[in-house]
Amino acid sequence: MAVLPIITAPDPRLKQVAKPLARVDEAVAKLMDDMLETMYLAPGIGLAAPQVGVLKRVIVLDLAKEGETAQPLQLANPELTWVSDEDLAYEEGCLSLPDHYAEVVRPGAIKLSYLDRENELRSLEAEGLLATCIQHEIDHLDGILFVDHISALKRNMILRKLLKAKKSGKQQDADPAHVL
Repeated sequence: MAVLPIITAPDPRLKQVAKPLARVDEAVAKLMDDMLETMYLAPGIGLAAPQVGVLKRVIVLDLAKEGETAQPLQLANPELTWVSDEDLAYEEGCLSLPDHYAEVVRPGAIKLSYLDRENELRSLEAEGLLATCIQHEIDHLDGILFVDHISALKRNMILRKLLKAKKSGKQQDADPAHVL
Protein backbone atom coordinates (compact mmCIF):
# COMPACT_ATOMS: atom_id res chain seq x y z
CA MET A 1 0.00 0.00 0.00
CA ALA A 2 1.03 3.59 -0.52
CA VAL A 3 0.22 6.94 1.01
CA LEU A 4 -1.09 9.35 -1.62
CA PRO A 5 -0.73 13.15 -1.60
CA ILE A 6 -3.97 14.94 -0.70
CA ILE A 7 -4.88 17.91 -2.89
CA THR A 8 -5.86 21.03 -0.95
CA ALA A 9 -8.10 23.90 -1.99
CA PRO A 10 -8.04 26.08 -3.83
CA ASP A 11 -7.04 23.65 -6.59
CA PRO A 12 -9.07 23.36 -9.82
CA ARG A 13 -8.78 19.56 -9.78
CA LEU A 14 -11.16 19.47 -6.78
CA LYS A 15 -13.90 21.02 -8.95
CA GLN A 16 -13.78 18.33 -11.65
CA VAL A 17 -16.39 15.58 -11.98
CA ALA A 18 -15.13 12.01 -11.51
CA LYS A 19 -15.84 9.34 -14.10
CA PRO A 20 -17.80 6.15 -13.31
CA LEU A 21 -15.96 2.84 -13.29
CA ALA A 22 -16.86 -0.05 -15.59
CA ARG A 23 -15.91 -2.44 -12.79
CA VAL A 24 -13.82 -2.79 -9.66
CA ASP A 25 -10.68 -4.59 -10.75
CA GLU A 26 -7.30 -5.18 -9.08
CA ALA A 27 -6.10 -1.63 -9.85
CA VAL A 28 -9.24 -0.06 -8.32
CA ALA A 29 -8.97 -2.33 -5.25
CA LYS A 30 -5.36 -1.14 -4.80
CA LEU A 31 -6.50 2.47 -5.15
CA MET A 32 -9.12 1.83 -2.43
CA ASP A 33 -6.46 0.34 -0.14
CA ASP A 34 -4.08 3.24 -0.78
CA MET A 35 -6.86 5.74 -0.13
CA LEU A 36 -7.71 4.07 3.19
CA GLU A 37 -4.07 4.17 4.27
CA THR A 38 -3.88 7.84 3.26
CA MET A 39 -7.12 8.67 5.11
CA TYR A 40 -6.03 6.90 8.31
CA LEU A 41 -2.65 8.64 8.29
CA ALA A 42 -4.12 12.11 7.58
CA PRO A 43 -6.21 11.38 9.85
CA GLY A 44 -9.76 11.61 8.53
CA ILE A 45 -12.99 9.63 8.36
CA GLY A 46 -13.61 9.85 4.61
CA LEU A 47 -11.71 10.38 1.37
CA ALA A 48 -12.74 10.61 -2.28
CA ALA A 49 -10.49 9.70 -5.21
CA PRO A 50 -10.47 13.25 -6.65
CA GLN A 51 -8.86 14.42 -3.39
CA VAL A 52 -5.80 12.32 -4.32
CA GLY A 53 -5.85 13.39 -7.97
CA VAL A 54 -7.76 10.40 -9.38
CA LEU A 55 -10.93 11.28 -11.30
CA LYS A 56 -12.74 8.01 -10.60
CA ARG A 57 -15.97 7.55 -8.62
CA VAL A 58 -14.37 5.91 -5.58
CA ILE A 59 -14.75 6.81 -1.91
CA VAL A 60 -13.55 5.28 1.33
CA LEU A 61 -14.84 5.87 4.86
CA ASP A 62 -14.32 4.65 8.38
CA LEU A 63 -16.20 6.20 11.30
CA ALA A 64 -14.58 4.00 13.97
CA LYS A 65 -13.21 6.10 16.80
CA GLU A 66 -9.68 5.77 18.12
CA GLY A 67 -9.37 2.48 20.02
CA GLU A 68 -12.31 0.89 18.18
CA THR A 69 -11.95 -1.83 15.56
CA ALA A 70 -11.63 -0.35 12.07
CA GLN A 71 -14.82 -0.59 9.98
CA PRO A 72 -13.72 0.57 6.53
CA LEU A 73 -16.19 1.07 3.70
CA GLN A 74 -14.87 1.03 0.14
CA LEU A 75 -17.40 2.21 -2.43
CA ALA A 76 -17.16 2.55 -6.20
CA ASN A 77 -19.82 4.36 -8.22
CA PRO A 78 -21.87 5.30 -5.12
CA GLU A 79 -25.29 6.58 -6.11
CA LEU A 80 -27.96 7.96 -3.81
CA THR A 81 -31.26 6.19 -4.45
CA TRP A 82 -33.26 7.94 -1.69
CA VAL A 83 -32.83 10.82 0.74
CA SER A 84 -34.99 11.67 3.74
CA ASP A 85 -37.05 14.83 3.97
CA GLU A 86 -35.65 15.37 7.45
CA ASP A 87 -32.39 17.32 7.49
CA LEU A 88 -29.42 17.11 9.81
CA ALA A 89 -26.91 19.88 10.50
CA TYR A 90 -23.33 18.83 11.15
CA GLU A 91 -20.10 20.78 11.47
CA GLU A 92 -18.04 19.49 8.58
CA GLY A 93 -14.36 19.71 7.82
CA CYS A 94 -12.33 18.25 4.99
CA LEU A 95 -8.82 16.94 4.39
CA SER A 96 -8.72 19.16 1.28
CA LEU A 97 -9.65 22.26 3.33
CA PRO A 98 -7.44 21.75 6.39
CA ASP A 99 -8.31 23.54 9.63
CA HIS A 100 -11.62 24.96 8.35
CA TYR A 101 -15.09 23.92 9.45
CA ALA A 102 -18.66 25.01 8.77
CA GLU A 103 -22.13 23.79 9.62
CA VAL A 104 -23.72 22.08 6.62
CA VAL A 105 -27.33 20.90 6.39
CA ARG A 106 -27.94 17.64 4.52
CA PRO A 107 -30.61 14.92 4.50
CA GLY A 108 -30.36 12.99 7.79
CA ALA A 109 -30.88 9.55 6.22
CA ILE A 110 -30.04 8.09 2.81
CA LYS A 111 -30.05 4.92 0.75
CA LEU A 112 -27.43 4.22 -1.88
CA SER A 113 -26.19 1.62 -4.30
CA TYR A 114 -22.52 0.99 -5.05
CA LEU A 115 -19.95 -1.56 -6.15
CA ASP A 116 -17.89 -3.05 -3.33
CA ARG A 117 -14.20 -4.00 -3.40
CA GLU A 118 -15.13 -7.38 -4.97
CA ASN A 119 -17.18 -5.71 -7.77
CA GLU A 120 -20.47 -6.82 -6.19
CA LEU A 121 -23.47 -4.48 -6.46
CA ARG A 122 -24.56 -3.55 -2.94
CA SER A 123 -27.02 -1.25 -1.24
CA LEU A 124 -26.72 0.56 2.05
CA GLU A 125 -28.97 2.58 4.33
CA ALA A 126 -27.30 5.21 6.48
CA GLU A 127 -28.31 7.92 8.89
CA GLY A 128 -26.64 10.54 11.06
CA LEU A 129 -22.89 10.99 10.72
CA LEU A 130 -22.51 8.10 8.25
CA ALA A 131 -25.16 9.63 5.95
CA THR A 132 -23.46 13.02 6.22
CA CYS A 133 -20.02 11.56 5.48
CA ILE A 134 -21.24 9.59 2.45
CA GLN A 135 -22.96 12.66 1.01
CA HIS A 136 -19.85 14.77 1.65
CA GLU A 137 -17.66 12.27 -0.22
CA ILE A 138 -20.14 11.84 -3.09
CA ASP A 139 -20.09 15.64 -3.44
CA HIS A 140 -16.32 15.39 -4.05
CA LEU A 141 -17.04 13.03 -6.95
CA ASP A 142 -19.23 15.75 -8.45
CA GLY A 143 -16.70 18.55 -7.95
CA ILE A 144 -18.55 19.98 -4.94
CA LEU A 145 -16.83 20.98 -1.69
CA PHE A 146 -18.60 21.37 1.66
CA VAL A 147 -17.98 25.12 1.44
CA ASP A 148 -20.21 25.17 -1.66
CA HIS A 149 -23.12 24.54 0.75
CA ILE A 150 -22.47 27.66 2.86
CA SER A 151 -22.81 31.39 2.17
CA ALA A 152 -20.59 32.93 -0.48
CA LEU A 153 -19.12 35.27 2.14
CA LYS A 154 -18.01 32.43 4.45
CA ARG A 155 -16.84 30.30 1.51
CA ASN A 156 -14.70 33.11 0.08
CA MET A 157 -13.16 33.85 3.50
CA ILE A 158 -12.18 30.19 3.91
CA LEU A 159 -10.78 29.90 0.37
CA ARG A 160 -8.77 33.13 0.75
CA LYS A 161 -7.28 31.82 4.02
CA LEU A 162 -6.41 28.50 2.36
CA LEU A 163 -4.77 30.26 -0.58
CA LYS A 164 -2.74 32.44 1.79
CA ALA A 165 -1.72 29.37 3.85
CA LYS A 166 -0.79 27.47 0.69
CA LYS A 167 1.38 30.35 -0.53
CA SER A 168 3.12 30.67 2.84
CA GLY A 169 3.43 26.89 3.37
CA LYS A 170 1.64 27.07 6.74
CA GLN A 171 -1.30 24.72 6.30
CA GLN A 172 -2.10 22.90 9.55
CA ASP A 173 -3.41 19.44 10.29
CA ALA A 174 -7.16 19.31 10.78
CA ASP A 175 -9.03 17.98 13.81
CA PRO A 176 -9.85 14.33 12.94
CA ALA A 177 -13.13 14.45 14.88
CA HIS A 178 -14.62 16.68 12.19
CA VAL A 179 -12.67 15.84 9.06
CA LEU A 180 -14.64 14.04 6.39
